[in-house]
Amino acid sequence: MKTDVYTWRLSRELKADLERQARLRDRPVSFLLELAVRQWLERTMREPADDDAQAKLHAAAKASFGVISSGHSDRSESVRKNVRKRLRRRQLAR
Repeated sequence: MKTDVYTWRLSRELKADLERQARLRDRPVSFLLELAVRQWLERTMREPADDDAQAKLHAAAKASFGVISSGHSDRSESVRKNVRKRLRRRQLAR
């Protein structure tokens, strides 16, 4: 059973064409819309993802990957304390 509603605007020409096709096929407009959307989704899901765009995102993110080398083995454990200390210093300097 259909329970959800989706609304969008379209041109008069597209609406008229859609209604005309629905009348010719003796089907409700909602049936044609669902059929069109399902076919588009099936086709889109079969197409490979845009790997080039994904590769660019990975390359951009990779620039920030890594380890901070400080020589302090407990640095990760004391981050909160050090960040708060630096923030206090900045606030006092204002």
